[in-house]
Amino acid sequence: MLYYFNSQKGDWSLQQLGPITDETPEITTGPSLMKTPTLWITALWVTLVTSWGAAVHAQNQPVVIELFTSQGCSSCPPADALMHKLAARGDVIALSMHVDYWDYIGWKDEFGRPENAARQRSYAAAGGRRSVFTPQMIIGGVDSVVGTHPMDVADLIAKHSASQKDVAIKVARSNGLITVVATARRAAKYEIKLVSFTGKRTTKIKRGENAGKTITYVNVVSNFQTVKKWDARTPLSIAAKAGSGPMVVLIQRAGHGAIEAAAVVN
Repeated sequence: MLYYFNSQKGDWSLQQLGPITDETPEITTGPSLMKTPTLWITALWVTLVTSWGAAVHAQNQPVVIELFTSQGCSSCPPADALMHKLAARGDVIALSMHVDYWDYIGWKDEFGRPENAARQRSYAAAGGRRSVFTPQMIIGGVDSVVGTHPMDVADLIAKHSASQKDVAIKVARSNGLITVVATARRAAKYEIKLVSFTGKRTTKIKRGENAGKTITYVNVVSNFQTVKKWDARTPLSIAAKAGSGPMVVLIQRAGHGAIEAAAVVN
């Protein structure tokens, strides 16, 4: 069964939506989901079901790394540089989450988002940590590590790569539609998230702790939203309408828990 998000009512129904902008992905409506997307979903289900045993194993699930960073943080450039190496790996999805809470010390981070800082604080609360810092990496939605400790990061990537995931996911993108199908080994509370990002952004920093530096950032997050909550009692099928930029689909345990499935759609 397909679910469609009605942004006006705030629930899931077969309701026609109004105009959708390229900047904010929305779930498409029944009448907009033509024959071809339906065939995509059918094809995705066939591959998902037939490959279930392999799909849930870690070698087929990339490890998601979120770097909480700031242009106003003098300790962050080495972590930002490490992210370029991580983003080049096929077994990692690396996301730069610029925060805004260092803006007051002399330089406003042009990519800083209060939503990213809120996500970082929520991770801290979920993990029983009393404070946040930069550069901080969250690995797989669970483990915290200093972003300038590459060996510790490598160990955590290996740990998460070796762990079996509870969710299998398949995604497809065509003509502005992102189709997501998933199934889980057991019922649990999950959130399906769509993350928009830009592959590379370069900034000349004129003031603050990094004054005079020109830094290129990778996979800079510009939007991060939850589009559905899923109890995994029944399989998931959704179709989302988005712009043309790259995105990541995450299936994460509710309450800022483990990321059980992830995929990039270009």
